Amino acid sequence: MKKVKYFYNTNTLRYEKLETPLRVTLLRVIGFISASLVTSLIIAWLLFRNFPSANEEILRTENDKLKQQFLVLDEKTRQLNQKMMELEKRDNEVYRTIFEATPIPDSVRLKEMEQQKEIDLVMSLTSNQLENSVTGTINRLALRMAYQDKSFNEISGFLKNKEKLLAATPAIQPVSNADLKRVASGYGYRIDPVYKTVKFHAGLDFTAPQGTPIYATANGVVKVAGNIGNGYGNHVVLNHGYGYETLYGHMYRLKVKGGQVVRRGEIIGWVGSTGKSTGPHCHYEVHKNGRPLDPVYFFYNDLSPEQFNRLLKMAASANQSFD
Repeated sequence: MKKVKYFYNTNTLRYEKLETPLRVTLLRVIGFISASLVTSLIIAWLLFRNFPSANEEILRTENDKLKQQFLVLDEKTRQLNQKMMELEKRDNEVYRTIFEATPIPDSVRLKEMEQQKEIDLVMSLTSNQLENSVTGTINRLALRMAYQDKSFNEISGFLKNKEKLLAATPAIQPVSNADLKRVASGYGYRIDPVYKTVKFHAGLDFTAPQGTPIYATANGVVKVAGNIGNGYGNHVVLNHGYGYETLYGHMYRLKVKGGQVVRRGEIIGWVGSTGKSTGPHCHYEVHKNGRPLDPVYFFYNDLSPEQFNRLLKMAASANQSFD
């Protein structure tokens, strides 16, 4: 039975029945419902944030794994990109120069990117940023590798008709260096041993005992043989034709004379320390049309791929030259 409430009316001096207006009752009901909803939402949010469901936990774990996989893929693509850049550099600056072919600009290597509708299709299948990034990088590398493969095939064609050019192209080390322990300083900016300043070193320094034989690295004609006061001491310059010249500096003694014809592997002198030199060594340079090139890229006749990679790392060390 509903409980009836009364109040004392001071005006009438009587007890009268207390009646609550409908508006007040509705406001109370609405207030209670609103407070209940807000409280429920807060509790649900706290539970959702701090106590994820089993499915959410699985999704989080998978998401963490995907992020780790992306980092691994990103590192692999970065390494591939570095190797690709090295191949392109060798192709443009060495191999295509050797065979007098026009270098391929980077824009041409990526020219067909617009024609690859498959790439656009793959990229439009998802809006996930990580997937797009990896997919785009891999596709760009694939295109660059395709162009590089095409370039190497073109160079292979040059090989068939350029036997004389190959014989005149420097292709061996100037001193015996089977264990690869004689490369002391590489091509590039190095510390000058006399002035202790950073200067451009246009060749490779091979350390060896005085009297060690020095070999012609390609067929050619002796252009210079002697000491002309240019800092190289007793040195030899060979003209190989096709724009190639090689220089062998700081010899103890020469075996060849100006105008003499020499063949690859023939002894042209012996290691010494004449001229601007701080110790017995052979300073070796390769020039193409008057421009110095890194000699390390021309040792392909007497090195395996593994040895070549070792020699690259040794020659790239930033150290002090011997001259």
